[in-house]
Amino acid sequence: MLALLGLAELLGMTPWFSATAVTTGIVAEYHLTSAQAAWLTMAVQGGFVAGTLVSALLNLADLMSARWVFATGCVAAAGANALVTVAASPAEAVAWRFATGSALALVYPPAMKIAAGWFKERRGAALGILIGCLTLGKAVPYLLAAVSDGTWRSMMLLSSWFACAGGLLVALTVRDGPFVSASAPFNPSAAFTVFTRRGTRLGILGYLGHMWELYAMWTWVGLYVAAAMHLQKNAAADHLGSLAAFVALGAGAAGCVVAGFWADRVGRARVAAWAMMASATCCALTAASFSAPYFVLLLLVGVWGFSVVADSAQFSAIVSETSADDYIGTALTVQTCLGFLLTMFSIRLTSAVAEWIGWQWAFLVILPGPVLGVQAMVALMKPRITRE
Repeated sequence: MLALLGLAELLGMTPWFSATAVTTGIVAEYHLTSAQAAWLTMAVQGGFVAGTLVSALLNLADLMSARWVFATGCVAAAGANALVTVAASPAEAVAWRFATGSALALVYPPAMKIAAGWFKERRGAALGILIGCLTLGKAVPYLLAAVSDGTWRSMMLLSSWFACAGGLLVALTVRDGPFVSASAPFNPSAAFTVFTRRGTRLGILGYLGHMWELYAMWTWVGLYVAAAMHLQKNAAADHLGSLAAFVALGAGAAGCVVAGFWADRVGRARVAAWAMMASATCCALTAASFSAPYFVLLLLVGVWGFSVVADSAQFSAIVSETSADDYIGTALTVQTCLGFLLTMFSIRLTSAVAEWIGWQWAFLVILPGPVLGVQAMVALMKPRITRE
């Protein structure tokens, strides 16, 4: 079941960065500014926030079968993503990207609930594998952009077909696990009562620090490397940037799996703290490494990509283990809603700093995120507040 769900998650998440990975082609056709180009990703984040907010308030992940919510989200995301390719204007393209993000809100949190229903003792490893698949799915468009000479439209349409396949896979093959909670009654206050548990609050706080860094890095790391290669007069700068972005996100998939297995042994908060300390170090090194050779940059973004998302599944595991059993789906949805809302600011702020003083210094603005996240995990490791 985990293998099937992981494959479905990989396929379902490919539309997320489908436009970001081919930004160069879209910018050239629509003559977009860098601020307008940022909205190709920010709109997805905004749509995801809106979708998770509605889902959390309605308790969708707990009222309905998470499998059917997942399948519906995949198909809807595929359709919205495909419509970007026929958009008549940049504004319409951004609107369809927003719709794509809204639909993906029905994919990510329900998948975590499905996985949690199959695993209890090894939940950290299971969610690590699932988030690893999610990360790899988001990396796929960058790989297509790096190795393909196809048009940006053909690559976006291919990601839509992948998402449809993911939804179909869950609908036909995935079943509910033995630990899945029964459908809960509608509770309009459930989205707010998740904060009454101190362990849950600290888990969400650590997640917010992690998210401040994560999506800004994922969105712009390719352009950071491309800008460095342009500075070195490399004719293949754009392709090298796409390849570096794929390496960063692909390494993150491995990071999620490795961290998941370690977390079940040494503790979720400890592993999350280690991961954030490593990613913060890599983030700080981006300024000094900007003029380094390509292989050095590739190594840096590979290590950064490995560590920057390694902690992600552990925050979800912490929240799932410290929240009320009847509303685990709602708690996970609230967590992701707040985290993705924060990413909209860090994504835009990073690009604004890049416009102002250049890509060499841009990533330093996201450094406080993992630093503060470590503090939350240190507090969580104190025995008196590990669980309420």
